Amino acid sequence: MTTTTAPRPAGRIKAFLRLVMIEHSVFALPFAYIAALTAMFRTDTTVHWLELLLVTVAMVGLRTFAMACNRIIDREIDARNPRTAGRELVTGAVSVRSAWTGALVALAVFLGAAALLNPLCLALAPVAVVPMVVYPYGKRFTNFPHAILGLAQAMGPVGAWIAVTGAWSWEAVILGLAVGVWIGGFDLIFACQDVQADRAHGVKSVPARFGIPAALYGARGAHAVTTALLVWYALATGAGPFFWAGLLIVAVAFLYEHTIVRPHDLSRLNRAFFTVNGFIGIALFVCALADLLVRGLTV
Repeated sequence: MTTTTAPRPAGRIKAFLRLVMIEHSVFALPFAYIAALTAMFRTDTTVHWLELLLVTVAMVGLRTFAMACNRIIDREIDARNPRTAGRELVTGAVSVRSAWTGALVALAVFLGAAALLNPLCLALAPVAVVPMVVYPYGKRFTNFPHAILGLAQAMGPVGAWIAVTGAWSWEAVILGLAVGVWIGGFDLIFACQDVQADRAHGVKSVPARFGIPAALYGARGAHAVTTALLVWYALATGAGPFFWAGLLIVAVAFLYEHTIVRPHDLSRLNRAFFTVNGFIGIALFVCALADLLVRGLTV
């Protein structure tokens, strides 16, 4: 007689972290750091490490909750798509119960970090949670779920600024809009690889409804708007030469991204999505940090 043993807790945790793709926090964290550090510079020119740590914990917690909800809600859609049929909830590597447990733990971590930051962060925390849950349902009722994703991601820099100052900031809104339009734009590119499966199963998206060429043109427009918003943010915050150099790097990266992905050649889509967009966030953060340090930020 053969016996089976339940997966060890460490194995379940690793599977859950694969499920939520924890490493992809790199896309959102750099912009939250830019907002937080700029707010610190404008408040007292000093880096407050505990606040920065709490911002990190809050961002990772909320993103983990969002990804877990996305995977849980979309598990039946994922099972019908060859590209996503190997995801952990489809194969059984992670149970739905475990996924919900991880999601609720991540939500508690986010709310706890928000509470430790300041009262306004805690009061606005539910507002940040709503689009995270609505997004996976968006592809069921609108051809523009990418816009919901953009809205969800736009809250990161705004929340990070509020975490530091305890007050609303229109400069942070500009940066948040830049992040939201940027991520919505590259989600248009990413969705192009699922056109056939989405059309076959009634999943809504811009590529599925309007075609891949239209989606890629939309992404180009979105990234042009992103660049303009980043220029506006630089002007609004009095950014120096290093930040402007970072904007030049971002513009070149956008041009490269849209050169390697074409309507009839999506072979380099993953390079455009993961490599280029990861580079954009990190490069701009490094330049923004250098700019703030040169201007007097004390670590």
